Amino acid sequence: MGPDQPLIVDHVGSGATRSPHVLSRQQWNDSEGIIVNAVFLDRAEAVVVGVAVADALGGATEGWTPEQIRERHGGPVTGIVGPYNRNWATARPIAPYHKGDGHITDDTLMTNLLIDVYAERRTHLDAYAMADGLVPLMISKVVWIPELERETIPLQRVFLAEKYLVQRLHYGHVDPREAGVGNLVNCGAAMYMAPVGVVNAGDPAAAYAEAIDMAGAHQSSYGREAAGVFAGAVAAALTPGATPAGVIQSALDLSHDGTHLAIEAIVDAVREVEPGDDANEVLRTAVAPFDSVGPDYRNQSMEARRPSRIKAIEELPVALGFVILADGNYREAVLGAINYGRDADSIAVMAGAICAALQGLDAIPKDWATDISAASRLDLHAAGKVLGEVAAEILRDDAARARERLAGLKGMGMA
Repeated sequence: MGPDQPLIVDHVGSGATRSPHVLSRQQWNDSEGIIVNAVFLDRAEAVVVGVAVADALGGATEGWTPEQIRERHGGPVTGIVGPYNRNWATARPIAPYHKGDGHITDDTLMTNLLIDVYAERRTHLDAYAMADGLVPLMISKVVWIPELERETIPLQRVFLAEKYLVQRLHYGHVDPREAGVGNLVNCGAAMYMAPVGVVNAGDPAAAYAEAIDMAGAHQSSYGREAAGVFAGAVAAALTPGATPAGVIQSALDLSHDGTHLAIEAIVDAVREVEPGDDANEVLRTAVAPFDSVGPDYRNQSMEARRPSRIKAIEELPVALGFVILADGNYREAVLGAINYGRDADSIAVMAGAICAALQGLDAIPKDWATDISAASRLDLHAAGKVLGEVAAEILRDDAARARERLAGLKGMGMA
């Protein structure tokens, strides 16, 4: 998105003549008489498609080491592959999910539910919107769940940390602003916060603040912090003229405590990478001191996922590392993430969302998107189009409030 292409062009009047020159670069919204930058709509849609594609690819390798992934698939994964366990339905009774084969996971399910809430509210959200907007959808909206191979409510697929939302908010009637306290601290809130970055495009600090408020209903400590920083990174990536380096700097500027230190360690490590170095080893070594889960992803340490000011989730810093290593290239960053293993789908989701925001729809391999859409029985583009339109409306309202605020400041002699 070039510096001469603003995110949103304000009202031109309902009776304005449509200019062929303008429409070659921008899209007309008939209902409001607004001209919206087509590049912004493309990038907003790309974020949502990019999340789903990365999620489906990463689901196949989630929970395994790079060595196990290469052994199972005969080398690095380069696209859609089948499940790690061929007998997936019985191999792990605690998670009888058909991962791989182009199936989206709970990362995409939760992202799309959050988009539904934005589409219904058409304004910025907070912790209360999680309680009376998101949670009701989790327990009532029947959708096709690819990993279960049937239609049901999302609650039947999401992980324990997401089920906690329902327990605390629907059944426990806990104050939404603090309902996340007591939950296991993980990436559960961060993984679906990309839409928050879109509705705050160009304003990383606002995206961070909104996500922190919302995530208070779901997470605490560094899990909540990661949600804010990830949303801020997506907002930064949607800023006109954004670069991978600028996104990373925004993440550093926004982050605190162990999350900040973990991102800083990743950035420092990536700067020293030489051709031929094992990127997986470099990133894992850098993030390990801050990761509470420990070296064995399926046999977690005693301090795993407990609140701390010196720890961080692994997923966000590593995702940012792959964004740097790929210089913002969607395909390279996502492939790096899925071959890293461990929580590969969420790492890929975060890296993919940021790179898609930077590059747009054309950066996402069309064969991946087409095949995943068919395998998951999901129109990957539909939710992205909705989010783009809703975000444009929210951003216009933000612009109007900013003008009112500026007028007030001028009246006080402050501007």
